[in-house]
Amino acid sequence: MSKKSVLIIDDEEPGRRLVKQYLEPYTNFRVAGECSNGLEAIRNINLMEPDLVFLDVQMPGASGFEVLKRIEHVPHVIFTTAYDRYAMDAFEASAVDYLLKPYTKERFDRTMTRLEQQHIFPALEAFTNPVQQEGFADRILVEHQKRYKNIAVDEILYLKARGDHAEIYTKNATYLSSVGISSLAERLNPRLYVRLHRSTLVNMNHVKEVYRDVGKIFVVMENGVELNVGRNYQPLIKELMV
Repeated sequence: MSKKSVLIIDDEEPGRRLVKQYLEPYTNFRVAGECSNGLEAIRNINLMEPDLVFLDVQMPGASGFEVLKRIEHVPHVIFTTAYDRYAMDAFEASAVDYLLKPYTKERFDRTMTRLEQQHIFPALEAFTNPVQQEGFADRILVEHQKRYKNIAVDEILYLKARGDHAEIYTKNATYLSSVGISSLAERLNPRLYVRLHRSTLVNMNHVKEVYRDVGKIFVVMENGVELNVGRNYQPLIKELMV
């Protein structure tokens, strides 16, 4: 299994150095880069597509929460901050954990142990070799203008994570689900609805074409929208190419 990439984001160099030091025993993770401000963080998260981010809250350019609102790639996030008042907001943003500075090596280790024990990074085989199952939804009810719209899942082009919710795109409308993309994915047939990203799920029946550009793979939907395939999910798309 390939190592999981880590991006460390903190405007203070000692904070970044401490995370690197504490990560050294965890050989399944590699530090792919560092950022010292929010704007740099947004750019590098989208460019590098890290699996895990250690994210400070108060930074120049954009706060940690602003970073999460503006990124396309959605990594797992561990907040590292000296302010306890943001803890509730962090967990509402689906953070893995909230490390309050100054935190100890023991506290850091508990977080990493939980990451490993909960299998928070699912094996790629879970997506590349889906088992055919019965009971997948044919239709879903999505709240729309104070009512619930009955949508045939075949009409869904793709889904994108939006915080704790999921945006559902059809040919004629976009809906905001009250549940996250992982919950929706469990209701959809994995032979038809394929992950391009931790944050993106597409209906293969509505994929127009796929192309490569500068080492990246892009999927073009019927409505012309182009979606980037995350590095960890590229083998799945390549398997579908004949």
